[in-house]
Amino acid sequence: MVPLREKNESAAPAVTSPAGSQLRDQLLAVHRTIVVVDVEGFGDQSRTNVHQVTIRDGFYRIMREALACAGISWDDCDHEDRGDGVLILVPAEVPKSLLVESLPTAMVTGLRRHNGAHARPEQIRLRMSLHAGEVCYDEHGVTGASVNLACRLLDAGPLKRALAEAPGVLAVIVSSWFFDEVARHTGTAGDYQCVNVAVKGTATTGWIYLPDRAAAVSRPQRPA
Repeated sequence: MVPLREKNESAAPAVTSPAGSQLRDQLLAVHRTIVVVDVEGFGDQSRTNVHQVTIRDGFYRIMREALACAGISWDDCDHEDRGDGVLILVPAEVPKSLLVESLPTAMVTGLRRHNGAHARPEQIRLRMSLHAGEVCYDEHGVTGASVNLACRLLDAGPLKRALAEAPGVLAVIVSSWFFDEVARHTGTAGDYQCVNVAVKGTATTGWIYLPDRAAAVSRPQRPA
C-alpha cells in the first residue's frame, strides 16, 4: 500500500510562505471522487487471522483488477488502508460514470472468481460507497466533510441490510449528489433505490444499487 501523502506529491497543492517553507493543504482542498469499500463480516469469529490475510490479499487484487477493467489506474489513485477495507481517492479528471457503469460489474466478476476458488471463511462480499467533493491532505492522510459523508454512507443500516438480504456479493450506495450528477445519467439509473441514512449525527439520503440483482433482471430468459 502506498501512503496517500508519499505516493502523490502533486495530489495536494503547496503554498510557499515568504520565508520559503511549504505549507501542505490544511489550507487548500482539492476535488476527488471518493470510493470507500468494506468487507462484510471481516471480523466474524469464524475467520482466523490466516483467513483475514487471505481475504485482504484477494480484496486488494480484486480492487486493482476491477479499477483497471473500468479504465482507472490504481497507481493514479490515492488509497488508505482501513483494515477491513480501503479508502480510494480517484483523480478529478477521471470520468465519474466509470465508477457506476463499469466498476461494480468488474468487482462482481472478481468477487465471484475469488469466492469460487476459496472456502467459505475466505469468501468476500463487499459494501461500497461513492461520493465526490473537496478533501484536505495532511501528513496523516486526508480529511474533509466529503470523506466523512462517504464513510457514513458505507455504515448506513439500509446498505448493510441490502447486502445481508441479497444473494449477490456487492452492494453499492451513492450520495444524493453523486446520483443526481452521475448515476442518473447512466444506463444503470433505473436500478437504484432511494433510502434514508441516519448515522452518527448525519441525516441524508442515499441511493442503493445491487449490481448482481440488476444483471439477473436484465439477463434474457433461457429458452424452454
